[in-house]
Amino acid sequence: MNALYQTALWDLLEYKPLWTLTLKGWFMVLSLAAPAIAVFIMGIQRFLCLAKPIAAEVLVVEGWLRDEAIAGALQEFHRGSYQLLITTGVPLNRGIYLSEYQTFAELAAATLIRLGFAPDKLVAVSAPKVLRDRTLTTAIAVRDWLGQANLEIRGINVYSFDVHTRRTWLLYRRVLEPRLRVGAIAYHSPDYPPHRWWAQSGSVRDVMSETIAYLYVKFINWRA
Repeated sequence: MNALYQTALWDLLEYKPLWTLTLKGWFMVLSLAAPAIAVFIMGIQRFLCLAKPIAAEVLVVEGWLRDEAIAGALQEFHRGSYQLLITTGVPLNRGIYLSEYQTFAELAAATLIRLGFAPDKLVAVSAPKVLRDRTLTTAIAVRDWLGQANLEIRGINVYSFDVHTRRTWLLYRRVLEPRLRVGAIAYHSPDYPPHRWWAQSGSVRDVMSETIAYLYVKFINWRA
């Protein structure tokens, strides 16, 4: 029998020699990986928190955004040359027995009106209840509404929250382009400094989960 190969327990177990990295080998691997890790840490938040606005006639606002982000969308509308603001959203997942609003689209629209936004420039486009693909579902609802409205528009900007923005932009582009150009505007989270996202557990969770979700949509299942 080969001295480097042994069996035991009626040949149910076997022993084989195994090559492993030495301390020097581990040091080399870590040295090569360190630059990639540094680039990821320094760039991933900025990559996901996309700011790529275009000249657009319509501003599409995700209705699930926090109130301060909704207020930010109002300011963005007045800064741009928009003709219409669309709020989107699936049915509320809590409070429907207490609220007169049944969807995030309706709730966001009502919030904007309370903040002084002109109702004649505002449309709430609600999407059906789904267990997954919520962003995709709202993008399809916007596409269908625009098709029925017969508006003369060439582009939209989607307004989303922080690191969720790039995934939203990707899905809206896949649903609306090439018929319409799609830009993106992120409302930056006030909960953490962007250049130190890795220093807080909440922002680490958000960045890592959105990184995984974006890669999943981009390369595996774009309907997510």
